[in-house]
Amino acid sequence: MTTLEHRPNSALLVVDVQQMVVAEAHNRDAVVANIAALVDKARAAGTDVIWVQNNSDELPRGSDGWQLVPELSRLDSEPLVDKQYADAFEATDLEAVLAARAVGSLIVVGAETDQCIRSTLHGGFARGYDAVLVSDAHTTNDLSDFGAPPPEQVIAHTNLYWTYQEAPRKTGGTVATDEVSFAV
Repeated sequence: MTTLEHRPNSALLVVDVQQMVVAEAHNRDAVVANIAALVDKARAAGTDVIWVQNNSDELPRGSDGWQLVPELSRLDSEPLVDKQYADAFEATDLEAVLAARAVGSLIVVGAETDQCIRSTLHGGFARGYDAVLVSDAHTTNDLSDFGAPPPEQVIAHTNLYWTYQEAPRKTGGTVATDEVSFAV
């Protein structure tokens, strides 16, 4: 129940599943397989799949590390949002892409849990979107050397607090890959 008027559609938002971003990510292969399954389900149901790719000095557009992982492929008809900040809404055309498709509800997957996933979830929610996190389709790298908890705890904590995310006329929450249902 989004707060955005005349936005009945949902979209699968695939965030930063790029070769360099997830090369060493926790549970990488299982997460990527779940994302691939969700992309297939969304396409079969006619639900928009929107891809987000980060670029930076360390991850320049077009470089090998910038590319999507080989297990995933974007169709030419599927939008690609180029971002430079953790929040995929910040200084991008994501809102315009979603508005053009009458999207008011987001199903979010990708990397990294403690940066781009959290920021994008909050960014979308604050802008009026329903935002559901797929609990077993996001991952992060081990930043425990820098004082962060181990990746499995970062993921579990994010799933825990997003499960109960709510606000007037907006819903958050989490769902497992096998529980995601795209309307046909």
